[in-house]
Amino acid sequence: MAASLLYLTFPLHATAAQSVVDDEPEANPGRPTVSTPATITPVGYLQFETGFVPAYQSPEFSSRYSLGEATKLAVTPRLEFLVTGEPVAHFTAERTTANRVADIFVGAQFVLYHGEGVKPTVSVSYFHRAYDGGAPEFDYGSPTNSVLILASAEVKGFHYDANAFFTELEQGPVRRGQFGQSLTISHQLTRRFTLSGEIWHFTQPFLRSNAVGNLWAVSYSARKTLVFDAGFNHGLTGTSTSWEAFVGFTYLLPHRLWRVQ
Repeated sequence: MAASLLYLTFPLHATAAQSVVDDEPEANPGRPTVSTPATITPVGYLQFETGFVPAYQSPEFSSRYSLGEATKLAVTPRLEFLVTGEPVAHFTAERTTANRVADIFVGAQFVLYHGEGVKPTVSVSYFHRAYDGGAPEFDYGSPTNSVLILASAEVKGFHYDANAFFTELEQGPVRRGQFGQSLTISHQLTRRFTLSGEIWHFTQPFLRSNAVGNLWAVSYSARKTLVFDAGFNHGLTGTSTSWEAFVGFTYLLPHRLWRVQ
């Protein structure tokens, strides 16, 4: 009888445990690539994206080390609010070494069309620079205002994120438009490992040049709510940041802040 009871009870516990795992929300990393997914995070869950970036040889610095943080919260299946910034940046520029709080941006992303499979999800986002810390910037600059058009889809086992950037740069009293494009293609190597390759381009209106880079990254899904990443970016023009490395993680807080009807 005891053996029979154990036999009957075990599948119930296993099924319950499996249900908990299946119901666990899933992180939607936007790092470490330049491209941002058109899809947004699960509604009501806070997502944190944290990373460390050493960079070398750029128009504004010879070396730069920074911590980056992005916080995201979707309030509806179509609307997500974001805050991004660098709490600290250590840099060497013009033979001077200093520490600064870098720029902070606030913004929102709105899903125009929910796609599935080869049909892309299409979104639009807007960012405004809320704080200018004065730290030297990467090759693509620090826009005052940015509008992005984003598309994401799955095609024959590969995932892509494509972004178009329309931004405003300022230098003293002068403001100029900047345009950029990025394309990221990712492929799941195993159940937990994913490889991503990216090509990106930004105009540099004040330098009358173009920044172009090639990025490669590997991500590891420790669980649905926690994803680690590492990789590098290499600039392909003389006015691009020569080398960047990065390591970080994305964590989705697995507790909904409010009930979803």
